[in-house]
Amino acid sequence: MANHIVFLSLVALTLCHLAFAFEPSPLQDFCVADSTTSARVNGLACKNPMNVQEDDFFFSGLNIMGNTSNPVGSKVTPVTVAQLPGLNTLGISMVRIDYAPWGINPPHTHPRAAEILTVLEGSVQVGFVTSNPENRLISKVLQKGDVYVFPVGLVHFQRNVGYGNAVAIAALSSQNPGVITIANAVFGSNPPIAADLLAKAFQVETSLVDQLQSKF
Repeated sequence: MANHIVFLSLVALTLCHLAFAFEPSPLQDFCVADSTTSARVNGLACKNPMNVQEDDFFFSGLNIMGNTSNPVGSKVTPVTVAQLPGLNTLGISMVRIDYAPWGINPPHTHPRAAEILTVLEGSVQVGFVTSNPENRLISKVLQKGDVYVFPVGLVHFQRNVGYGNAVAIAALSSQNPGVITIANAVFGSNPPIAADLLAKAFQVETSLVDQLQSKF
């Protein structure tokens, strides 16, 4: 009996740990983010419910095509708690992604969210890489109406493989999923990571690292 109780206690502790691994459930109807407060919490403090307005739950503009005239040929339009205060504590957000022909959303991770992506227009190659030591690439070409999931924290990417513009909408399991673009983080950190360290990590000449860092 004692062993049974110990086992159940361990299971309960494990479940509690898993429950707190992501954003906690809200304790009230809503907690609209108050951008004027100086309070420091894990997330954003709540606005007084009596001061909440309709527009706190509203965002407009996902119908507008993003400007893809940049080196990677894509534009991400986010709708996180920063753009939509009513998302605070709800554990969700979304983005619109526009891709020029052969444009890419470069390899990146979301440290706080899984992602589910739906292609609205065009043909989009998607993929993610599993963790060490396998580093297996799992990839597929999606067409209009297709859906794909990127597990939380894994490096993933998208590429328009068509000759016209492509559009996708993605939902994420965090009000503030965060983005770590691999190339920017590695070659564009401030201050820079030592070039000889990166040269050894990537097994290339230091001059190539210097060239890459100059671009970021």
